[in-house]
Amino acid sequence: MGVGYATIMYDSEAVESRAIGDFAACRYDGVEIGLEKVEALGEETLNALLEDYDLDLYCVMAGWLNTEEDLQRAVNGAELAGNLGSNFLGILPPPRGVVDDETFAEWLDTICEAAADAGVTPIVHHHFGAHVEQPEEIRRWLDEGPDNLQLLFDTAHYYAYGDITDGIERFADDIAYVHLKDIDPPAEFQLHVDNLTAGKKDYDSIVNYIWAFTDLGEGIIDFSEVFETLDSVGYDGHTTIEIENQMDHPLVHAKKNIDHLEAVTDV
Repeated sequence: MGVGYATIMYDSEAVESRAIGDFAACRYDGVEIGLEKVEALGEETLNALLEDYDLDLYCVMAGWLNTEEDLQRAVNGAELAGNLGSNFLGILPPPRGVVDDETFAEWLDTICEAAADAGVTPIVHHHFGAHVEQPEEIRRWLDEGPDNLQLLFDTAHYYAYGDITDGIERFADDIAYVHLKDIDPPAEFQLHVDNLTAGKKDYDSIVNYIWAFTDLGEGIIDFSEVFETLDSVGYDGHTTIEIENQMDHPLVHAKKNIDHLEAVTDV
């Protein structure tokens, strides 16, 4: 089991000039990179960076599936991920209400077929305000989706819809990869959750949910308990810390988060 860090807080140029070096300096084992940044860097440059800093590429995360163009980009991204030796191709479902179930099912089939051809594992990211959001929706799409589709379990995105440890136990056989993210819910958090679940295009609710994400140890999630539960169900895959809101001094946050994880777990 390795611990990675996601590049969300770095733009494409900074991924090349700073991020990969930052992660190596902080003793991370791997990295997750968004497809757009992978495309901008190119295979040769990214491969060289990963080799120079001895980091594994855990996941290439495709963008939101809003259109047929997004679908085609994800399909092309599967081949790119495979060429780079990535373990996973991440699938971000469409935002709530963008497409119907039939269309989403067809899109999943297309992406998962491309992933199989590329030799990478497709993983669906349950996400607030998305087509795959709540536990019953996760279960449904894992059951009805292609056989090679597995789950990216995200601690903070699960928090709003159920107990995290219960979720790990429930989806133990489906979890292929884990996002470690903390959350500090604001006042009226449940109202914002309900608005997004209902498909309301509520900017205030989106902002309040996103800005509830925080550094590990500064929210309400007990990561010692998370790792104990992962261990109890036999999970031995990678985990990646995903920090979204700390735009200033990203190296400081990369170091702060791995330090907290090492302090409360045996990683």
